[in-house]
Amino acid sequence: MSARKIKQQVLELLEQEDLAEIQRGLAALDAKEAVNALIAAICRSEERLRWHAVTAMGWTVARLADEEMEAARIIMRRLLWSLNEESGGIGWGVPEAMAEIFCRHEGLAEEYVHMLLSYMRPDGELPHQDGNFLEHETLQRGLLWAAGRLAQCRRELALAKGMADDLPQYFASPDAEVRGLAARAAGLLGRCSCPKRLHELMTDSAMLRLYEDGKISAVTVAELAAQAAERLQA
Repeated sequence: MSARKIKQQVLELLEQEDLAEIQRGLAALDAKEAVNALIAAICRSEERLRWHAVTAMGWTVARLADEEMEAARIIMRRLLWSLNEESGGIGWGVPEAMAEIFCRHEGLAEEYVHMLLSYMRPDGELPHQDGNFLEHETLQRGLLWAAGRLAQCRRELALAKGMADDLPQYFASPDAEVRGLAARAAGLLGRCSCPKRLHELMTDSAMLRLYEDGKISAVTVAELAAQAAERLQA
């Protein structure tokens, strides 16, 4: 089957509502070929299709890693390169896709999660400081969603890599989605180095859209902050 036909088939699968049906359809395709089509889909403008592609990247790259680990590493390097200014691209959907991959494959998480977290950190003067701070607010939205996803599925690893200290800087973001997702990530992580700033967000009525468990909902920053505060007190 040509790459064009595979891409069209993958897009048709992603338009379905049932994630289980999407997963079954993708499992019938060659993992490498499916991943190439999914990489193009994670930056699509259609909201549901794009999020389904993010979820599907997790399943498919994990399957590829089980079949051929080096091939999966090549995909990870390709995703990371797309976030590099020198790539000429923008990297829409990449942090989200990386988080899904890490949730589905422990080995890839162990190897690459530090790179995802580096995008929350500024470059430092010392040689060991490896920050790659993302300044673009739209990319920060994806990064903070990814942080929340990591907190859900790789909490201990995220804590060990210091993610708790990376989140408070986003509580004061001018972007409501970034603020809300940072609060959510802190709650899911169960650790917050600046609880006072988190509590200040509990009066923030700005709206955002949240993808979780295969569904998209409208929530306020205040709702996410209140949920986070409750988790932190539990």
